Amino acid sequence: MKKENRNPKIHVSWCFKQKRGIKLEAPNDNLCDVYIKKAKSSLNMLESATEKEEIDWISTTAYYARYFSFYALLQKCGIKSEIHDCTISLMQFLFVDENLIEQKYYDELLLAKELRVDTQYYFAEEIDLNKLKRDSETARSFVLNMEEVIENLTVKQIEEIRNKLINARH
Repeated sequence: MKKENRNPKIHVSWCFKQKRGIKLEAPNDNLCDVYIKKAKSSLNMLESATEKEEIDWISTTAYYARYFSFYALLQKCGIKSEIHDCTISLMQFLFVDENLIEQKYYDELLLAKELRVDTQYYFAEEIDLNKLKRDSETARSFVLNMEEVIENLTVKQIEEIRNKLINARH
């Protein structure tokens, strides 16, 4: 694996200034549901890719199952971000730091992204199929956890999350 720094802890204020960076919109339960469906579709494809030992697709679908389920949570809060590193940073900043999501889920999302990037861009290197399979096994519980967070999120918590983000803009 490439060892360059892939830590997506980029400053939220930078993400706000980017064309496809962080934007506040109205909270949207419909889009939340759409992204949960996309996450579940990714899990279905992950099953198939794992059966066939399709390394590229195992890493891709495991990552996107997680990413889409977290993005569903952002839609529930009315937050849009088309830059993956900005989106992932929001998990730490808005949810892990506020004890709404456990640190292990952030770490899983980071690892899944790293594995996807490695299989997509560094194909000349040996990819550990067992490591990929272990990663993919936790994708389903990650999605279920995001669904649980979405279900239990209160209007007050959404307001607090949005306020923290507004205050971080500058």
